[in-house]
Amino acid sequence: INECELKDRYPCFGDCENTIGNYTCNCPRGFDGNPRTMDGCRKKDTFTLALKIVTGASVGAFIVAFACFWLYLGMQKRRLIRTKQRFFEQNGGLLLQQQMSSFKTTSFKIYSKEELEIATNKFSEERVLGRGGHGIVYKGTFEDGTIAAIKKSKIMEEHQTKEFAKEMLILSQINHKNVVKLLGCCLEVEVPMLVYEYISNGTLYHYIHDTKMWLPIPLDERLRIAAESADAFAYMHSSASPPIIHGDVKSANILLDDNFVAKVSDFGASKLVANDEAEIATLVQGTIGYLDPDYFSTCRLTDKSDVYSFAVIILELLTRKKAVYFEGPEDHRNLASSFCRAKKDGKFLEILDVQVRNELKLEVLEEIGELVMQCLSKNRDERPTMREVADTLQKLRRFQMQSWTDDKCIETESLLDDSIDMYIGDSMSASFSQEVMLDMKLEGDSYSSGF
Repeated sequence: INECELKDRYPCFGDCENTIGNYTCNCPRGFDGNPRTMDGCRKKDTFTLALKIVTGASVGAFIVAFACFWLYLGMQKRRLIRTKQRFFEQNGGLLLQQQMSSFKTTSFKIYSKEELEIATNKFSEERVLGRGGHGIVYKGTFEDGTIAAIKKSKIMEEHQTKEFAKEMLILSQINHKNVVKLLGCCLEVEVPMLVYEYISNGTLYHYIHDTKMWLPIPLDERLRIAAESADAFAYMHSSASPPIIHGDVKSANILLDDNFVAKVSDFGASKLVANDEAEIATLVQGTIGYLDPDYFSTCRLTDKSDVYSFAVIILELLTRKKAVYFEGPEDHRNLASSFCRAKKDGKFLEILDVQVRNELKLEVLEEIGELVMQCLSKNRDERPTMREVADTLQKLRRFQMQSWTDDKCIETESLLDDSIDMYIGDSMSASFSQEVMLDMKLEGDSYSSGF
């Protein structure tokens, strides 16, 4: 039978096709639905179909892209971890960890890069404390509330990198009240970063030269800062083991705390000296105006190089002039050279700060002048050691303070003598007045006529 002709028994409202023993019923082209019911076939919505296709393709593409992105992130993370590990090992991190385990009481810490980024708000410009030739210093606040100064260096020599971790651990053992404490370092970057204790009052350079806050600096404070700084450098040269040559002594590397106590900072250029060595061959580094001419010409860094540079700091304290300034003739713009010329010409006092000239004893001025001249000697063997410089400054400070004390005692005695004289004078005046009054009463008109 032909089922397509028997619609009552075999309903089909679409395209019917008779087959052997059966039939097929489909909606016409362009329609879909149920062809076996009346109006069961409806025209296809091509937009919806296209939308479904596009949506499906988009979802599929998104899933593929998302998977690729996560795969990329994973690869980048693994690459970053490998890079950090490579820098860590390259900078001596493994050796440092071994050495730290032998120092049971050390407070030195190895910081991760993420810790320093969080502490500095990803090294925000708002956190910059200062910039220099060696790098940038940021103020960092760690999760435990610790505030620190974080130095991000620009470049480091290859031989420095190899010994960096070892040297940092030794530097962290420095325990002196006038040396900034090295808290730790980060080795997960190409150029290691250093973490120092935070000193709140800025640098000696700004204290001396800041024209926006030009305030008189008490003379004793100048001598005290010089003596404290010298004592710190002397400790590094002669008491630290092994001895430490700072290599970049300048007023910008001396910080002042809340009580204006001097703190030597920035060991970015420091060199550790073996006990059997007196000097180190190195590429010339330092700051113009403070640089030892002998070191500049020979590339041999010694403790006497620090002595030369420190003499310039003493001159800054005495004159309030910068190491290199742009006032006056061109050949008088280097503070060290200007001082040496003035000293030889007998005009040393003329370049001093007015306050220093007025307050400092002439004997002290002459002694300091001689000390600075010795420190600035072109022949480094003729320069004193930093310990000798520190001891001399301490003695001169005590002498100056004793002079002030003696002057105050003399002044006090003078005031007491004046008070006694005034008292005696007043008593005599009072007695004389009583006698006159008595005479006036007794003689009456004769006093008046005589007057």
